Amino acid sequence: MTRQILALYLCLFPALAIAEPLPVPAAPANKQFIIVSFDGAHDNALWEKSLAMAKRSGAHFTYFLSCTFLMTKADGKRIYKAPGQKAGRSNVGFAQSREEIATRAGHIWQAHLDGHDIGSHACGHFDGKGWSKADWQHEFTAFREALIDAWKKADKPEAEPQGWAEFARKDVNGFRAPYLSLSDGLLPALKTFGFTYDASLVTKGPGWPSVQDGLPRFGLPLIPEGPSHRPVIGMDYNLFVRHSMGVENKKNTSVFEERTLAAYRDAFRKEYDGGRVPLQLGFHFVEMNGGAYWRALDRFLAETCGKPDVACVSYAEALPIIESAKKKADRSAF
Repeated sequence: MTRQILALYLCLFPALAIAEPLPVPAAPANKQFIIVSFDGAHDNALWEKSLAMAKRSGAHFTYFLSCTFLMTKADGKRIYKAPGQKAGRSNVGFAQSREEIATRAGHIWQAHLDGHDIGSHACGHFDGKGWSKADWQHEFTAFREALIDAWKKADKPEAEPQGWAEFARKDVNGFRAPYLSLSDGLLPALKTFGFTYDASLVTKGPGWPSVQDGLPRFGLPLIPEGPSHRPVIGMDYNLFVRHSMGVENKKNTSVFEERTLAAYRDAFRKEYDGGRVPLQLGFHFVEMNGGAYWRALDRFLAETCGKPDVACVSYAEALPIIESAKKKADRSAF
């Protein structure tokens, strides 16, 4: 874990608005969905690790990519300026070399071919709570251009796969806000850019996506965890803070792993044996507390994805099934 990336995750999240989960539809999807997502999607070793994990378990993931990892710092000074920031600034840094960009672009393309969902996590991981619609549009434009030009920035335009540009323009349809921090300008900008879903909310428990101005919005849930079963956001960073106050602690990594796995199992069992509400879990491309949370995820997926009526899917895969089930429920009400 680099010092720069660790520093990012040691920053406290802004105050979050916790939404009530929506009631279960009258005719929910038959399957229990497990939706796993990764924010940042930068470290190439973790790209390889996550893709291998997916193959073992049969899961499909959503990768929310930060676009500054598709440019060097020198590139960033020339082409990237976040709203309200100096040119070339990024809270999560940039690619260290053009070779690194090429490797990362290759992983992104392989994930796309394997059926995973590539989403946007904006570019420099800035808190957009005060951003206007125009500010968000500026950031989304920077993201799209960075993705389209990734192979050029890697100095390997000849290696660009056929269909890459179309993928970059049309197949990145989901978004998660850095720090899960929202503003009034976000939703209008998402709709203008044609995003089909947002995954930036937090809910009091597992919930179905809400719909705001026609846009489906998913929320990471609060789930019970630990001996006292206190609720925590179902995300590795929040467990990291809960378990070790955000200070790396490899000595107790196995303890943290077991606590995390127990929390995932309990949250899953409640939904699987109940209303089959989707269980969403969030992760970062950083192995905190000695990799405890990634190991817990690997074990959890291995024991659940093969169960009857369980589907470990991306947001992009889950959304049309959920929308179809809701339409059927609405029709049956009349």
